[in-house]
Amino acid sequence: MQSRTGFSFHLIIVVTVLAVLSGCAGRPEGVLVPTEARAAQTSKVDVLVATTRRPSETPGMLFSGERGKDLQVTEIGVSVPPDSAREIGQVQWPKKLPANPAKEFATISVTPMAPQSAQGWLKQHLPKSRRVLVFVHGFNNRYEDAVYRFAQIVHDSKADVAPVLFTWPSRGSIFAYNYDKESTNYSREALEEMLRRLSQEPTVGEVTIMAHSMGSWLTVEALRQMAIRDGRVAPKIQNVILASPDLDVDVFSHQLAEIGEKRPHFTLFVSRDDRALSLSRRISGNIDRLGQVDPTVEPYRSEFEKAGIVVLDLTALKTGDRLNHGKFAESPEVVKLLGNRLIAGQTVTDSNVGLGERLGAVAVGTAQTVGSAASVAVSAPIAIFDPATRRTYNEQVDRFGNAVGNTVTTAVGQ
Repeated sequence: MQSRTGFSFHLIIVVTVLAVLSGCAGRPEGVLVPTEARAAQTSKVDVLVATTRRPSETPGMLFSGERGKDLQVTEIGVSVPPDSAREIGQVQWPKKLPANPAKEFATISVTPMAPQSAQGWLKQHLPKSRRVLVFVHGFNNRYEDAVYRFAQIVHDSKADVAPVLFTWPSRGSIFAYNYDKESTNYSREALEEMLRRLSQEPTVGEVTIMAHSMGSWLTVEALRQMAIRDGRVAPKIQNVILASPDLDVDVFSHQLAEIGEKRPHFTLFVSRDDRALSLSRRISGNIDRLGQVDPTVEPYRSEFEKAGIVVLDLTALKTGDRLNHGKFAESPEVVKLLGNRLIAGQTVTDSNVGLGERLGAVAVGTAQTVGSAASVAVSAPIAIFDPATRRTYNEQVDRFGNAVGNTVTTAVGQ
């Protein structure tokens, strides 16, 4: 008879698969074929997309999940339906093609570019802030997934930035975890070089990087390589936001040390109920994933504070994401926080975040001491921590994980 713990893990696997598959169900292929249809009160987001993917032979897909030889650059214009016709934080995928711009996201322009032409694009699209936002997506993302999701984030956050997407070869399958992880390694040099070129562009004043899930590994590795190669991370790269980072906590500690003291300011979004990272933790040898730690417990609390890292705990936040892995993009409050403060490089504290009572928690960062955090923990309206979580969290997860191996074997056998 299967144990309750084993059954629970088996159920998580099933729910994970169904959640991911249902999210893609019914989507037509070829959404990146530009449409001539227009609608009133829509918004346009122009995204510069750089990729290490191999070009696709399927019209409207542009690039596949396989690895390409050279970096390819494309400008893509995405139409976002009026706010009155959509849920903030969601991508309204077309039900059929051509898309209906009045209710759905639609592609309105696709312009292949030579990499050297990116400089001209930046000059045309840089706002007065002269700030560039680079987004690096996570595991299980097709090219069009990354394009539409980033367009949604840029639109909903109202970020005053020139949006640049770096998309690496993900096969867009939950069964291709190892392939995707190796694809991030394959793409390190390309991302590093792109970030270096952005930083060397005189018209650019500041670069913020936002990475999700497995893209966090790629981002931190690229910064680590830059620091080793150049002696430090380029000064214009001032802020790095890691959302649900699928990163081994021990490896992250070493990466930070190798990046050095002259590094960007790091902000983490974590959630202890992240089901995707629960599976990743098991696959990766039962080592804590950075995006699932409890920042209020040691040794993380002290380690984060020492490193000057701000951590926003979104565990109490509920969204439509059944895996709890994309809260940073799906919560209207968090998306607004991204645009109003984090992408702008502003300090976040317990007194000025204001995400509402749903996010009860702690506010600890470089602006506060660990001692003061205890008094804030009871009443603070959000969760910004400065460290935490290994022993207590490990004890809970290890009890859960003991039955995982047998259950996975059984599930695969079936």
